[in-house]
Amino acid sequence: MIDIKKILEEKEATKQALLKRLSEEEFDLDSIEELYLRKKELQQQFDTKRAQQNKYNDKMAIMDKSSQEFKDLINELKKKSEEVKKLEADLRETEKELTSKLEVLPNLPDEDVPAGGKENNEDIKVVGEKPTFNFEIKDHTRLAENLGLLDMERASKISGSNFSVYTGIGARLEWALINFFIDEHIQAGYEMIIPPNLVVRESAYTAGQLPKFEEDVYWTKEGLCLIPTAETVLTNIYRDEILDEEDLPKKFFAYTPCYRKEAGSYRANEKGLIRMHQFNKVEMYQFTTEEGSEEALEELRGRAENLVEKLGLHYKTVKLAAGDCSSVAAKTYDVEVWIPTIEQYYEVSSISNVRDYQARRGNMRYRTEGGEIRYLHTLNASGLATSRLMVAMLESYQQQDGSIVIPEVLRKYLGGLEKIEAKN
Repeated sequence: MIDIKKILEEKEATKQALLKRLSEEEFDLDSIEELYLRKKELQQQFDTKRAQQNKYNDKMAIMDKSSQEFKDLINELKKKSEEVKKLEADLRETEKELTSKLEVLPNLPDEDVPAGGKENNEDIKVVGEKPTFNFEIKDHTRLAENLGLLDMERASKISGSNFSVYTGIGARLEWALINFFIDEHIQAGYEMIIPPNLVVRESAYTAGQLPKFEEDVYWTKEGLCLIPTAETVLTNIYRDEILDEEDLPKKFFAYTPCYRKEAGSYRANEKGLIRMHQFNKVEMYQFTTEEGSEEALEELRGRAENLVEKLGLHYKTVKLAAGDCSSVAAKTYDVEVWIPTIEQYYEVSSISNVRDYQARRGNMRYRTEGGEIRYLHTLNASGLATSRLMVAMLESYQQQDGSIVIPEVLRKYLGGLEKIEAKN
């Protein structure tokens, strides 16, 4: 949530920042300012009337209960009580309306984030060369079917479209990826978390899924949300808590399945594991001071890039334009791997600095060495999502005979296996 003081004191700068990602018709800072001033006025009136009410109570406490003056004061107090109740109701309704307008505003993009949509994304790094082949290549679905790695047909029978069943060595290869990421993050000093896959509404709100994106996630009849990413859980670890500056940064990672109600808009050639309603992901997360968040963003970006490099895959890193960032992010990098058969890059990691946006929603703060209370900064990064990596690996490491060479960093998790070959 954006700091209301920033809107009031830097209204034009806030407006220009929001215009990087929204049209002028999509937000109204004037109405927010008006509601804030009305709330402030009502609060003053309420406090005054409540103080007067308390004076009546104090006075009556020492009066003769049978006197006429006492009876007259009771009647006056009833009127005061009605006035106080009316003011309190008006105040709560104004606060509710103000919050409803603030909570749907996206985060303010950083100054160096370009305006506009994905057409203005900036490629900032390209690593490796696109793989070349001297034979006709197969897409990952054909490769996986021939080698018994996936069973998409039975997945559809069991769960419907956009689900997968990993089988045999395919399941082990998926698990090898996850274990590789786990080892790498532990070595880097991140604490491992195995979190719940269901969260309460307040957790979804703090992470930014609510109220704007309620229809994009799965809900149980009990009102719990199936997490679209482990970020939803990790964001809430310190909700309503105050940490000490000396204990920051806090670095976590978590493995979870991720559940997305909408698998996205499809291109004709997007099939198999490209877009799924359920996929596996290891998520990195940091809680930092205000001053430390930019450095943390670059660290997270470097970690995500390093994982892809160790897998030997061609990729590029993109700085997203404001309109292509998630609503909670102030700045986002995407790491995108090359998919040979589609001849396109696809995101396998999104790395975002959310600054204090989620912390304000979840009342997550820290105490500086000087005793000042500030809001934490939160950052998240996929480290990494596995399904598209699987696509890139199968297609990039395929051989003319239909076998798949296993990236060297994964072999120890597969008993030293170097290649997946079709069974005769």
